Amino acid sequence: MSRPIEVRNPRNGKFDYVIIPPPERLLVQKCNRLRRAQKNWQEIGLEIRIAALQEWKQAIISTKDKLSEALVADTGSWVVSQLEINSFLASIDYWCKFAYKTLRSPRQETNIRFIQLEQTGVPYQLVGVISPYSCPLMLSTIDTIPALLAGCAVIVKPSEITPRFMSPLLAALNTIPILRDVLNFVEGGRDTGTVLIECVDFICFTGNASTGLEVATSANKQFIPACLELGGKNPAIILESADLDLTTSAVLWGSVFNSGQSCHCLERIYVAEPIYDKFYHQLVAKAYRLKFSHPELSDGDIGPIVAEKQAVIIEEHLQDAIDKGAVIHCGGEVEELGGGWWCHPTVITGVNHSMKIMTEETFGPIIPVMSFSQVTEAINLANDSLYGLSGAVFAATEAEAIEVAEKLNLSAVSINDAALNIIIQEGEQNPFRFSGMGSSRTGFTAIQRFLRKKTLFVKTKSVENSWWFNGR
Repeated sequence: MSRPIEVRNPRNGKFDYVIIPPPERLLVQKCNRLRRAQKNWQEIGLEIRIAALQEWKQAIISTKDKLSEALVADTGSWVVSQLEINSFLASIDYWCKFAYKTLRSPRQETNIRFIQLEQTGVPYQLVGVISPYSCPLMLSTIDTIPALLAGCAVIVKPSEITPRFMSPLLAALNTIPILRDVLNFVEGGRDTGTVLIECVDFICFTGNASTGLEVATSANKQFIPACLELGGKNPAIILESADLDLTTSAVLWGSVFNSGQSCHCLERIYVAEPIYDKFYHQLVAKAYRLKFSHPELSDGDIGPIVAEKQAVIIEEHLQDAIDKGAVIHCGGEVEELGGGWWCHPTVITGVNHSMKIMTEETFGPIIPVMSFSQVTEAINLANDSLYGLSGAVFAATEAEAIEVAEKLNLSAVSINDAALNIIIQEGEQNPFRFSGMGSSRTGFTAIQRFLRKKTLFVKTKSVENSWWFNGR
């Protein structure tokens, strides 16, 4: 478990960074220290917890350049790294603002006039967060910030593929002792994650479905709750009335943002037959305009494929589609540039659900487009999946699009836009099928999942209750 792990740079393919996972004994000790400090963190109150997080935010801002440099080295993309940093800093303000509303409930009346309810909650002592290589900063902190505000201690294990960003975060964290005592980041791979689950009271995991099943099984053995956000094969339905220019732009962004390396990116597009040809021709024309951000970070729009193993999966899905009769109109291959793996936005037609590219998570800038004749057919195709994470519907009117969206087995649907839940965190979402399980990690009340609910039944008058045994 403590053997060094070499980390590959996605832009040049060089193994230029090393992490050393802690021995199991040391990880257990770290968790025990965090657990001991949690009691004080809970007792100091919400105002001081908010102040500590705001102090951390300011410390991060002062070293923002170092964090940006580390994230770019992790992901190979300057644009996405800036979006991550800005979203992370904004999330601290977001959760600090809504913590008051969600953690403090007024006393409630009951059906017995002299009995009132006071709803409170007890935070889980230690929350574990295991996050993926896609958007590593955002996804390692999306659960961390609300858990800390709820009064929990937190230990985070980011992906061993993108660990560099931890160093500047920890440097800023170490300037705030009260927060440092209840928050830590740990380096490591699968073995470290396995031990971490055995040490915590609540586990949050973001990653692929197969690993998510293992996490759920392990959490079940530990008898602890698990909040899992797993893969997606996100559909878009384009109705005949949709504005083609706006729709193709939105679909392109929603499919190739972060080079398609987000669980909320669109991965299969269903288009009404009368507009099918025009749609994919416009999409291809726009996809051709996107360039690699190579050799310089500022050169284009598309970054490298971060994980080498994912480049292999993308190639496998493309070849499977070609072998079964699909037609590639642009892109179509993973190529090596300067030691990194890159893939142009790839528009494919002639696809169907016998192909991996329409049924398995590709996690790359691949846009398979399939036609439908009836809206019910499009809905059935969109719902024909092991996943149910997010998607999009495009039509001339909101009402027309919403009517379709309500029939989709998805936790989030963007109406006349794409992948809005990457940017907007206010809505509550519960993934369908193998896209996840547990309470929503977004929305105003998401912070409450880190509290074990507790009710105080308060008798407000000194009177006998009618159901008492009074001994008479």
